[in-house]
Amino acid sequence: MTVEKSVGQYLLGFISFPEYTCHVYVRADNLAGVLISDHEYPHRVAHTLITKVLDEFASKVPSSEWPSAVEANINFPNLPAYLTRYQNPHEADAMTKIQDELDETKIILHNTIEAVLQRGEKLDDLVSKSEGLSLQSKAFYKTARKTNSCCSYVG
Repeated sequence: MTVEKSVGQYLLGFISFPEYTCHVYVRADNLAGVLISDHEYPHRVAHTLITKVLDEFASKVPSSEWPSAVEANINFPNLPAYLTRYQNPHEADAMTKIQDELDETKIILHNTIEAVLQRGEKLDDLVSKSEGLSLQSKAFYKTARKTNSCCSYVG
């Protein structure tokens, strides 16, 4: 399955295979980047990484060297740092990190609301039992008065 999105002269896309996903970004100046990841890696984060690497590469390596460049002759030492930083997309990408925090907050709120509702049900049960006890104590009081009214103490 191939998904492509052309934005002006730029091309963003990814291809999903059974074991991995191949992310592709081709810039207007024909500089291209490819990132291979597992299926869980967010597409937006993959394309952000490719974009940052290509932008920095373009600023450090003159475009005249691109067509004839050999990997061993290109000095681009920041690539390992990018790859290390983006190993955990939730830490490297602010949007993903915020989304994770929002999801966690949502779970906490659901649990809190559920606990409050359960407490409300327990309070309703206590009120109901209290009313029942009140009625029983009034009935006991009336019965006790009737029982004691026939007896008198002579002293």
